[in-house]
Amino acid sequence: MARSINMQLDFGALRERIGSQFRGLNQNDPGTWPPLPRYSVYALAFAFALGLGWYLWLSGVKGQLDQAEQQEQTLRQQYKVKLAQAVSLDLLKVQKTQVQQYVLLLEKQLPSKAEMDALLSDINQAGIGRGLQFDLFRPGQVEVRDYYAELPIAIRVQGSYNDLAAFTADIAKLSRIVTLNNIAITKVGATPASAGGKLTMEATARTFRYLDASEIQAKQDAGKKVRK
Repeated sequence: MARSINMQLDFGALRERIGSQFRGLNQNDPGTWPPLPRYSVYALAFAFALGLGWYLWLSGVKGQLDQAEQQEQTLRQQYKVKLAQAVSLDLLKVQKTQVQQYVLLLEKQLPSKAEMDALLSDINQAGIGRGLQFDLFRPGQVEVRDYYAELPIAIRVQGSYNDLAAFTADIAKLSRIVTLNNIAITKVGATPASAGGKLTMEATARTFRYLDASEIQAKQDAGKKVRK
């Protein structure tokens, strides 16, 4: 019983001694504080700094984790796209071959620079062969594009309705590409076309040719000079 009373007294005295160190502290001069309050403040500051550092570290790790998750989603999408491309690679190769063959076929329908005179002669002969009278056959200025050149030809011919129709059909059947644009048909004289009267057809025939290697190179060089 006496021991229990002594322990209670000792505990009370200890509590009083500890409490007395926290009373009357000068907040403007922590260096004069007793050891227990001073070290308690140190411990709290250390715990706060440790907690803040831990929080900042976790925030950085979370940011890295979120970034890694976004990158994972991006990589998954890229993988799906590349997988689809890999699956259809053989089909794409076949389609590429078909496109190349089609391009070659179109190139064969474009005359070269040396063949242009022969093509102009074919257009003229198509009209003469249908009994048409050429009032005008005038090639214009060559218009150079990126990989081909375009030649407009102003034509004016006279003939019956059927002969004019047959002439346009013959132009469409030429082995080289020739188009008729801006077509205008007018009556000649007082005789109706249905009764065998003549008609005048004015149009712009356009034909195309591919550029040779020297022309393509010259155009590319000129483009580089303009950009500079």
